Amino acid sequence: MADATVYTSEGQSQGSLNLPDDLFEAEVHGHALYESIKSYLANQRQGTHRTKTRSEASGQKSKLFRQKGTGRARAGSATTGNRVGGATIFGPKPRDYSYSIPKKVRRLALRGALSDRAAGANVHVIEGLQLEAPSTRTIAKLLRSMGLGERKVLFVSSASDQNLVKSCRNIRNVEVQAANQLHAYQVLRADDLVIEKGALTALEEVFGG
Repeated sequence: MADATVYTSEGQSQGSLNLPDDLFEAEVHGHALYESIKSYLANQRQGTHRTKTRSEASGQKSKLFRQKGTGRARAGSATTGNRVGGATIFGPKPRDYSYSIPKKVRRLALRGALSDRAAGANVHVIEGLQLEAPSTRTIAKLLRSMGLGERKVLFVSSASDQNLVKSCRNIRNVEVQAANQLHAYQVLRADDLVIEKGALTALEEVFGG
């Protein structure tokens, strides 16, 4: 059974907590992780890259010089792809790179990612973290007290907490994600997970079973 150290909002250790087996003791499926991460990264692509065709490139469209008698190689338009300033041959056009994978595969990948971090003792639980206003100093002090000051950290909150998001956005290598929107890519990208105690319940409700 996987367990995690429980910390107070000041970063003081106060024992350990057993983590849910269905989320933190699952088998790590390499191919499910591959498909999940590949899909996530593909869905982030904007696909707005675009190059000009011969009809769109700026330049002389008529034949540059007569076909014979000049001693030079024959040439047509100045906008052909083999000329400087010409068009791009078979260049990229705006397209949608996104694609989806089955929900079961996404959940299988997430459970595997969480289990991998739990196996390395990189999952921590925090209790009573409530920010009445954004405070970068408070979060930075908390991470130092937990010994995570130089690590890549992902905070998993029980709900969308703007005060926590604003407190973490100016700290290098620290990100925040709500439990019901957690993805395997975000878990594997972080060295350590700091999960609010209430977020464990949310994770079980959404991804457990």
